[in-house]
Amino acid sequence: MIGEGDERLLVGPQSVDDAGVVELEGNTGAPTDTLMVQTVDYFPPVVDDARAYGRIAAANALSDVYAMGGRAYSALNLAGFPRDFSDEWIGEILAGGFDAMKEAGCVVAGGHTIQAEEALFGFAVTGMIERHQLVTNAGAKVGDLLYLTKPIGMGTMTTASKRGEIDAATMQPAIEQMATLNRIAAEGMTSVGANACTDVTGFGLAGHARNVGAASGVTMQIELGSVPIFDGAHALAARGFCSGGATRGRQALGDQISLADGLDETRVSLAFDAETSGGLLISVTEDNAADLEAALIDRGVLAARIGCVVEAAGSDVHFI
Repeated sequence: MIGEGDERLLVGPQSVDDAGVVELEGNTGAPTDTLMVQTVDYFPPVVDDARAYGRIAAANALSDVYAMGGRAYSALNLAGFPRDFSDEWIGEILAGGFDAMKEAGCVVAGGHTIQAEEALFGFAVTGMIERHQLVTNAGAKVGDLLYLTKPIGMGTMTTASKRGEIDAATMQPAIEQMATLNRIAAEGMTSVGANACTDVTGFGLAGHARNVGAASGVTMQIELGSVPIFDGAHALAARGFCSGGATRGRQALGDQISLADGLDETRVSLAFDAETSGGLLISVTEDNAADLEAALIDRGVLAARIGCVVEAAGSDVHFI
């Protein structure tokens, strides 16, 4: 198993966390208070705008470091392009990614490009975090409150865009949300302290909440009506424009997710729908909740309270 037996690996794939965390040693060989956070993420285009695609891919990769409470330090870009892919498009994709990395204060130290059947782009990111600020999937406690920092619905918006159902102007606000870094949200979280956190990306809200519930040994009770939905996404989802991830996720998670009777089926589908560069899902003590809300709102970040953590009750997530 990856990392098994190596005490330097503090957080590995066993807890399905967003990034790995490795202990660093000082000159004397003793562990330091600064830990290294590592992650990698790349994917094919989710939007038609090449520069926006590059920026979104970078924001998505950086988000894994922010979900751990870390700060991005350096990165290597990963890219695959078809033989006949335009040099102009390649340049725009790289420029978008590098712009996001510059905003993050992250050094791009190099990268690797291969020939591929379809465009692929992303980054391997290394971050740093102080030991006392580390946040993982495994720390959610009974009685915690749950907060989300971006609306869901990106899978539906990108699917509708690819099918030509919405025009570029309608899609632009969704692009701006996906391109927004979670850096400021993470800074707000770490200024207060949180018990657990994950970023809502490929597995959707349901899948990422499930990871926290399973790793923490609790049930994440989420009020579906309180989950913010991106403007226009509910209407599109009701017409069948959820991504394929919504169906696959629901089938794969099975009884790990339970649903109360009478829920809006469209909202349920959106909860399982794949996200790209989604927000942070934060689990915080009730005593610190007001401070977290203030820290996020003061930074211009959404602070949507969407539920709470309860004793394990047969499923990792329960939507009510």
